[in-house]
Amino acid sequence: MTARAPRLLLVYPATHKLGWVRRFQLPSLSLKQVAAATPPEWEVLLADEVQEDIPFDGSFDLVGITAMTHQATRAYQIADRFRQRGIPVVLGGIHPTVLPDEARQHADAVVVGEAEPVWTQLLSDLQKGRMAPLYRCVPQGDRLEIPWSRRDFLAGRNYLTTQTLQASRGCPYDCPFCTVTPYFGRTFRYRDPDDILAELRSFDRKLTVLLDDNILGDPERAKPILRGMASLGLRWGGQANLRFAEDPEMVNLLAKSGCIGIFVGIESVAGPQANHPKTGTRSSQADLIKRVRDTGIVLEASMIFGFDDHDESVFETTVRYLEKCAPSIPTFHILTPYPGTALFEQFDREGRMLHKEWQRYDHNQVVFRPRLMTPERLYQGWRAARREVYRWPSIFSRVMQGNGRFVNLAYNVLRRGGVYGDEEIVFPDGQIPAGTELRDER
Repeated sequence: MTARAPRLLLVYPATHKLGWVRRFQLPSLSLKQVAAATPPEWEVLLADEVQEDIPFDGSFDLVGITAMTHQATRAYQIADRFRQRGIPVVLGGIHPTVLPDEARQHADAVVVGEAEPVWTQLLSDLQKGRMAPLYRCVPQGDRLEIPWSRRDFLAGRNYLTTQTLQASRGCPYDCPFCTVTPYFGRTFRYRDPDDILAELRSFDRKLTVLLDDNILGDPERAKPILRGMASLGLRWGGQANLRFAEDPEMVNLLAKSGCIGIFVGIESVAGPQANHPKTGTRSSQADLIKRVRDTGIVLEASMIFGFDDHDESVFETTVRYLEKCAPSIPTFHILTPYPGTALFEQFDREGRMLHKEWQRYDHNQVVFRPRLMTPERLYQGWRAARREVYRWPSIFSRVMQGNGRFVNLAYNVLRRGGVYGDEEIVFPDGQIPAGTELRDER
């Protein structure tokens, strides 16, 4: 009688139901990479709670759960249920990496850092009955060597695309609010360009997303990748900082490579964050945004509200600044001090954290006490700014200032639906902030 193949269930926790928006989601790249690092004798199954229910009654030899901070509470609930049945659980991802002692209370093992280098050893230890409570991988060097991510175990799910990959990891800028450096290291680590291009050639559809935190962070290492992509006929999106646009050759290569959209973090219109090495530029941001938009690439500009130099004027100032710069799509986030960052340590030391309810650490809720305004004012200003930039006159003004107007309009209409369709968020005392100086109209 043939022995049953060991079964691994990989779980992506959901914090809320998304409805029709789930069709625009991407699969978890971390779970795709774990699947790729799993020996072929294992049967790998996926439970993406955004898409489906978790099979708590199933038969599995191991359950692996990934968790960002806002997913941690739900991840622990899932882990506890499987462990009650005697099924071993491994927790990994950013949150277990920065708070491994907390995660170990809900898991048989915790992976700290990147999973690929230690995953085979973990599975071997499990089968020998000696799985360790902690597996750690510390990024080293400037080369990234990882297997091609698996997509076959995603069959039957309705994602925007399953064709996602990382060409690089790490970041030297070490922004105090960002988890990238603590998780992926202080230097840009790139895969070999030939390996990246070979994986891209294996894709059978055009739409691709590169999930690097800054795909263009090291221009001299990014350019060969872009040159190779130019002949592949892909249509892709990714993330970078706006400084890349100071190099006209880089912008030209980006357009020729098939890039249709790029997300950039501007962060703040004034103060220390506006002059940070990651965001500060020699040219005006308006000129750089125009240079990118003139190629037809959709440029999404991300702003953060809540830094210590932000008072109540920041909302109006930012909205007017974006009217001038005219990025294709403006995005606003509330500053969130994630555990593991210097910002969290500072605010926690100063007694400014309102709570540590991890499910609320999602960029859309205020979890700390700002220095120059109340938490309620920060929330209501963020909400009003979002609505202001997605009023119809604001949308049409942006769309008319660049090429690719139909595509830009379509993106803005989709984003408007999310902005005007969101729900009020209740503060710990049960009161919902009211009143605003910015217009809050449809």
